Amino acid sequence: MQFKHLKKTILAALTIMIALSTVLAGCGAKQDNSVQSIKKKGELVVGTSADFAPYEFPIVKNGKQKIVGYDILLAHEIAKSLGVKKVKIVNTSFSSLISELQNKKVDIVMAGMAYTKQRAKVVAFSKVYHTGGQVLLVAAKNKDKYANIAALKGTTLGAQQSSEQETIGKKLKGVKLVTESSNNTLFQELSNGTLDGVITGDDTAEAYAKEHPDKYAVASNIKFKYDAKAAGTRIVARKQDKALMKKINQVITKDQKNGTLNKLYKKAQDIQVANNK
Repeated sequence: MQFKHLKKTILAALTIMIALSTVLAGCGAKQDNSVQSIKKKGELVVGTSADFAPYEFPIVKNGKQKIVGYDILLAHEIAKSLGVKKVKIVNTSFSSLISELQNKKVDIVMAGMAYTKQRAKVVAFSKVYHTGGQVLLVAAKNKDKYANIAALKGTTLGAQQSSEQETIGKKLKGVKLVTESSNNTLFQELSNGTLDGVITGDDTAEAYAKEHPDKYAVASNIKFKYDAKAAGTRIVARKQDKALMKKINQVITKDQKNGTLNKLYKKAQDIQVANNK
């Protein structure tokens, strides 16, 4: 009888200890207020680098400069799902965006940013919401000049700092790579003849070639090797902001299924074309 009583006492003590450890673990866990904090301030703060049309680019409307584009339109969709009406855009250099996010200057980053293992160590990535390739933008007269990758030996190419394009450029043998914080600077240098080409996203390159057919063209024979899965465009958030990322992925999934993403992308392209007439 004494043994049974002792056994019951030990079992009861173990049960209390397990319950207590569960409570303590719950108390020690940091609460995720990522969605609530955005609702409280009444705005979604988005970090971007507005030099990557049609994702984000500046226009002048009613005498004032405004940042527009596909990412901005999608940001408003996300804000709506969070119950806020205002989207604040923080425009900075591409290479500074992750630091701005980590320092809580912005809530999320939307800048045509591709997944890399190095970035994934410090930030969280959403589902892919747009896919695209990497191409070489050259002067219109040089569209067919380069027969293959090997023919680029001896050229000077540009790529945006800290981008997927820079990674591609560093792997090219015999190529001098010039990096700048802004794509716009690189395209201007290409126009001036300082660069032989600029490695950039196919959406951006094709838009520039379409708007300025006398200046730019996509090099017809250059096919870069890259991880197609990693190259998909994603939204970036802090790793601890799991509730916010869940909301973001829900919006992407919904807007992919109902066709909204395609409509937003087309709208951004239309704005870009209209702005350059």
